[in-house]
Amino acid sequence: MSEKDLNISDMQKMQLELYEVNKKNWNDMEPKAAKSHILYMIEEIGECISIIKKKGINAIMEDKDIRARFIEEITDVQKYYIEVLNRLKITPEEYSKAYIDKHNSNMNRDFEKENTQKYNKKTF
Repeated sequence: MSEKDLNISDMQKMQLELYEVNKKNWNDMEPKAAKSHILYMIEEIGECISIIKKKGINAIMEDKDIRARFIEEITDVQKYYIEVLNRLKITPEEYSKAYIDKHNSNMNRDFEKENTQKYNKKTF
């Protein structure tokens, strides 16, 4: 496979190919299996956090071996994420629309003000 900038539909197709090769041993493609993949994704996020904690951001930026390991782990996060999209039958078009809509909404938000209001409330 050549190096390129993958899009959502490419990643979904690749994950479906991988599923086809391994479907005897893997969870089915039913929506209920999405829960397991979210949990696997969280586990992989933990591995990314571990690298950051143990090696530091500078090592990820400057040490090619640590960087490669971190990218491998973040790729695992993405793969499980794509598995969730596949199992919930979320199309690239649905996802792209939601992403763009959320981006446009975020462009008009005042995050600093929201966080100040959210976290400076006295709840006790």
